[in-house]
Formats: sequence, C-alpha cells, structure tokens
Amino acid sequence: MIGRSVAGAIRTKLPRQGLLSAISNPRRYTTLLDLNDDLDSWPRTKQNTLVNVCPQGEKMVIERLGKLHETHEGGWFLAIPFLDRIQYVVDMREKALSIQPQSCITKDNVTVAVSGVLYCQFIDAERAAYGSKNPIYSVKQHAQSSMRAAIGEMELDQILRARSELNTIIRGSVQEASTAWGLDIKRYEITEVTPDTAITEAMSRQAAAERERRSTVLEAEGRKKASVLDSEGELVAVENAAKAMRLQLILEAEGEATAIRAKATAQAEAIAEIARALNQQGGDEAAKINIARNYIDMYADIGKTSNTMIFNDKPADVNALLAQASSVINAAGAGASPGADKALPK
Repeated sequence: MIGRSVAGAIRTKLPRQGLLSAISNPRRYTTLLDLNDDLDSWPRTKQNTLVNVCPQGEKMVIERLGKLHETHEGGWFLAIPFLDRIQYVVDMREKALSIQPQSCITKDNVTVAVSGVLYCQFIDAERAAYGSKNPIYSVKQHAQSSMRAAIGEMELDQILRARSELNTIIRGSVQEASTAWGLDIKRYEITEVTPDTAITEAMSRQAAAERERRSTVLEAEGRKKASVLDSEGELVAVENAAKAMRLQLILEAEGEATAIRAKATAQAEAIAEIARALNQQGGDEAAKINIARNYIDMYADIGKTSNTMIFNDKPADVNALLAQASSVINAAGAGASPGADKALPK
C-alpha cells in the first residue's frame, strides 16, 4: 500500500516536498489521499532566487522585511534576496480533504462512525496567508465538529436515508466560518456511515424480517388475485350456461310454436277439405256413415280397455243398435240445432 501511494504520487507529479516526506516517514501514509492531505500542509514556502517562477494555478505571497509586499500569480517575477521573502505558496486549485471517521451519537442514542470528504478551494491568497495560522487544519476540524453536531440532531434512519440533506447542512456551517480564511467550500460528501456491531446486527435482522414480510404479502396478494380470477371464471361459466339454457328454451319454444302453427294449419286445411266434401253431392250420407262407424269402434275400445260394461236393453236387436247409431248421426248432423244436446237413447 505504501509503495503504491508513493508510486501514485510520482505518476501525478506531486511536489518534491511531499515525495521526500513520504519516503522519509512511510508509515505515516496508508493511502494516496493521506499523502495529498500532507502535501496541503501549511505553510508552504519557496526559496527566493532573484528570478522566480510561479506555477500556473498557484499564488505566491511576497513579504519585504516581514511585511506584505505583493502577490504574484503564474509566471516569472523578480524578488530582491535578503529583503524579499516568498513566505506563502497558495495552491488556488480545488482540493479534496479527507475527514477521518468520527464517532458520533445520533438523536436516538446510536453510536456511529462517520467519514467524509470536503471539497474546497482558496479564492483569496491574502486571507489564506493571514486569516488563520493553518486554514487547512482549521477547516478540517470545523468540518468534523459540524458533522458531529448535525448527526446529533438526526436519527439513524434519517441519516441513512437523507445523506444529501446532511451534506447540505454541514457545507453551510463550514462555509460560514471559512470565508475569513479565504476558502470557498464547494461541497461536502459523507462517504461512510458505520453503526456499532449491535445496531448492525439488529438492522440485518430487521432487513430480513422486512423481506420476509414483503414475500408473505406478495404471496397473499397472489392467492387473493388467483381466487378473484377463479370466482370471475366461475361467474362467466355460469353466465354462459344460463345464456345457453335461455337460448335453448327460446329455440325449443320457437320450434314448438312452429309445430303448433303447422299442425293448426294442417287441421284447418283438413276441416276445409271436409267442408268442401260435405258440400258435394252425397257428402252428408258419407259423414253419417263415418260417424256411426266411429261410434261402434268406440264401444269396442271401451270393452277392451275398461272393466265398465255397457248394456243395451235390446242387445240382440241389430235394428235397435242401428237406430241408436242413426240417432247419434242425426244429432251430429243437426249441428247447433236445439235438439243437438239431448241425451242419447239407451
């Protein structure tokens, strides 16, 4: 890890001061970010060589006989040795300052370790040089205290859920104090929130219970939906069966009505045909003979299918039987005459 940090510093062309510090004390650095933080140590100075060069993105504060003389930006300039001193070299580029994990107590008395990154930029070299003895150290300490204060006003669930709100609160607090140090706070980002072991285990059990609850709810909703669909399917089947039965009854009724109409038409035609036949010559005699024959057949059927016995007062008298049949024929021929409904002779 140490070798990678130093190699990374070489690849990114970090100043010689930081490389020498990393090589001379390698145990001090665990990541490249820590090495960058050390390179932002305060103050940074430069030896006056009469003709001096200020790199682009930096500003150099020149003191003459211990008093602020002028500030130089990128380019070359002349400074009188022994009278002028390059007292401060201020990097005006945006930088990221790592905030080491801080032990904080939330509003609901949960201990958490919170780390973050502070993005800032010097905008005033004079204030950076004379506003604070060490503005970088000051702003990091202020960010840590602001983070602990903001977390103390929020519960754990709110911290995990609303990091952006917490970042805004911390940035606003740090920006208010950093103006006097010539710093502009760009943003603050919480990188990690680590609750203690007991809370982590409780959160894991809660997450597992929540997943189990969601699974149970989804299964219940699935069964409910399936039951509703089954009921709807049964209802549709009943409706279809009822519609089919109704259609069947309608068709049977229509068929029966058609059959009745056809039978009635046939009977009407038969009656009309009989009426035409009766109107012809000899039709009455034929009708009487037909009725007499039916009358005789009726007696025969009664004797076959019933135990009732019908006696004639003159059973051996064929003429009397014929006379009785003739009376029936005459009654039928009379139609609606007043004597048509008289009792038949025995």
